[in-house]
Amino acid sequence: MASKLSFGWGIADWQERINVDRLRKERFEKARKVLKKHGVAAIVAAGPANTRYLSGIRGPEFIPQLWYVLFFAEGDQVVFQHAGWLPTYPAEAPWIKHWRLARNWVNEGCGPQATEEEAKLFADGIYRELEQRKLTKERLAVVGFEGTATQALIARGLNVVKGWPLMLEATATKTVDEISCLKMAFAICDNAWMKTWELLKPGARETWVVQQAMLAAHEAGADTVPRGHAHSGPTSFDRGIDHTNRILQHGDLFYAAYCGMGFMGYNTCYYRTFSVGAKPSRKVLGWQKQLIDRMDAIIDTIRPGATTADAAKCFPAADSWGYKDEAEVLTMEIGHGIGMYHYGYPIINRQWSLKHPQVFEEGMTIAIEGREGEEGEGVRIEDAVVVTKNGAELIDHWPRNEILVAPRV
Repeated sequence: MASKLSFGWGIADWQERINVDRLRKERFEKARKVLKKHGVAAIVAAGPANTRYLSGIRGPEFIPQLWYVLFFAEGDQVVFQHAGWLPTYPAEAPWIKHWRLARNWVNEGCGPQATEEEAKLFADGIYRELEQRKLTKERLAVVGFEGTATQALIARGLNVVKGWPLMLEATATKTVDEISCLKMAFAICDNAWMKTWELLKPGARETWVVQQAMLAAHEAGADTVPRGHAHSGPTSFDRGIDHTNRILQHGDLFYAAYCGMGFMGYNTCYYRTFSVGAKPSRKVLGWQKQLIDRMDAIIDTIRPGATTADAAKCFPAADSWGYKDEAEVLTMEIGHGIGMYHYGYPIINRQWSLKHPQVFEEGMTIAIEGREGEEGEGVRIEDAVVVTKNGAELIDHWPRNEILVAPRV
């Protein structure tokens, strides 16, 4: 187990907690290091995770690309902020020195001619900033934008390269404050698990239980709360349709995926299974043991210098369940980097890792998930670990070695 936090999410002058100034500065340092390593002068980024990582601020997200950040390998970033936010935000974020008005074509709803004109204004704005810094001939990475924006930058004569691999590399390892943010998110999520355990009972509706659990996470301090996903009874093995409002029955297995509960931009990916109203059968307990043994074996292989191929060998082959292709268990039997992204570096699975291994590094944070069972009934679990110099340590602390019987008594 990783060490638990010794503080809550409030501020205090008498205890070192999450240091947000250090958090921002160290993220910027990591991003600049990656840009310099790859000979990229700047990256223009849209999307909430990308922009927050590169600026330390938030913005409107109800339409893609409403705001964006031009981040440099050398020098201060430029934030292009959306209309209503631009007049009010600078006083709230004094670490950002340069502010500009963002350009957007509202999903091309303005029509093709207006879209073309607005995209040109967008590209002109980026070009102008690069020109002032004598960088127009240098490589410009682009991430989080759709094709219209990218094509406009290319048409302006800029040397555009892919930015997503750079962001994945920059975010692969986490700083002490990033790890604390993740620990806080998982601690908050435990309030959702407690509420789930209390409310699961025959006659309750899946959707209602999950809604109350999400409210519990919000009350515990989550600053983003997802819709929540759950499966029960005949839908508890292969993941498919959800939010069916199914009425729980005695003896059902119930599992929930509480993924995306966020604290300062860092998000959980967290599964647990419960048994409704009755102790699990011997067969189900056998599945649970098989699954925990598998998860423990994977976690035991994760240490600096080892590779995702070493860990992936602990996953059963897809044909163990009668599948013909490893792609048929993609995102179900997998390990994946977590943080601001749900799927970052590294990825652990039999589909890719055996042929294209990635090296584990200290500071990586990884969610590992699997399931066991048969058509119509099964168990699932997902754990999260941080890679330390001594190996992988669990971040999550909700009981994992047993299937809790609900409701809690």
